[in-house]
Amino acid sequence: MTQPSDSPIIELREVVKRYGGVDALKATTLSLGVGVNVLLGPSGSGKSTLLRLLTGLSLPSAGEVRLWGQGLSARTIGALRRRLGYVIQEGGLFPHLTAGANVTLAARYFGWEARRIEQRLEELCALTHFPPDGMARYPAQLSGGQRQRVGLMRALMLGPELLLLDEPLGALDLKLRKQMQLELKRIQTEVGITFIYVTHDQEEALIMSDRVAVMNEGVVAQVGRPEDLYDRPGSRFVAAFLVESNFLPAVVRGIEHDVVVADCEGAIIRALSLRPPATGEKVTLTTRPERIRFADGGWSPTTPQNRLSVTVTEALFAGERCRYMLQASDGTAMVLKEPSSAAIRRRAVGERAEIAWSVADTILV
Repeated sequence: MTQPSDSPIIELREVVKRYGGVDALKATTLSLGVGVNVLLGPSGSGKSTLLRLLTGLSLPSAGEVRLWGQGLSARTIGALRRRLGYVIQEGGLFPHLTAGANVTLAARYFGWEARRIEQRLEELCALTHFPPDGMARYPAQLSGGQRQRVGLMRALMLGPELLLLDEPLGALDLKLRKQMQLELKRIQTEVGITFIYVTHDQEEALIMSDRVAVMNEGVVAQVGRPEDLYDRPGSRFVAAFLVESNFLPAVVRGIEHDVVVADCEGAIIRALSLRPPATGEKVTLTTRPERIRFADGGWSPTTPQNRLSVTVTEALFAGERCRYMLQASDGTAMVLKEPSSAAIRRRAVGERAEIAWSVADTILV
């Protein structure tokens, strides 16, 4: 039966996966729907364990995994697996088979007619921009990007409704990795199936996803759209893990018009918060390095700003951006990133300055 488009494709209900006495995945409840869902986290966070549960290669120690509203069990796993495709690092190709034989392996196993296989192979070559004559080559004769395309074609061969991708670009160099990210986005849009995409690369997660589940130590720390997680992290871990962030220790002095007013060693800093903190509570405020500006040079902000006096302790030119390490009067280290333009004065180490950033870009975590 076809699921309504707004229904979750994947549901985890208090799922635990235990190896020996260790919970690799702690009691997890999670719903994921159509589009590109990214499982993001450091090594050992539980993301690959979760993916193995979805493939049926591993069954939960407790709780229930549901796909398309149906519980995943030893009884249902066979039928549900036929609706899945699976891609791993470097494609997981059989070295003794040609690219074409790797791609068509499952179709031949299920007894597809030769003409049907040939037609599907042509469709997949066109979809992935893979040269048809490359189907006669062995994996060792292919480039890293070509091997990844072959692995993707093999996963798509039977027309799955859900594609699981476990660090699929992890073995590629940076330039090729970025190219393949765009290719995968294009392919997902054209084919229209749902991706569950595992990565530890934060930038890749932000680029690829419609929805991100950030994981840490076997727990889902936060789930949401990439821009929401980046702009409104729910915890210090999420703020720090999603690329880079600054953290300011402060004490809450009150709340004005739903905005937290905090004291940061004598400087009044205003912030947004997902929860109402208590007056006098010690908290941590965060803001992104690229949201901060030096408060001189004719800059005219149009929104309420926080301001702080700092000293430049390090100045680095990084091509399209200049990166500055700053130190506040209480010793707190901060990072500021600004475009490297001839129209913007570069700062010197030891220079005293005032920085400013929007209250809307300041979050209590």
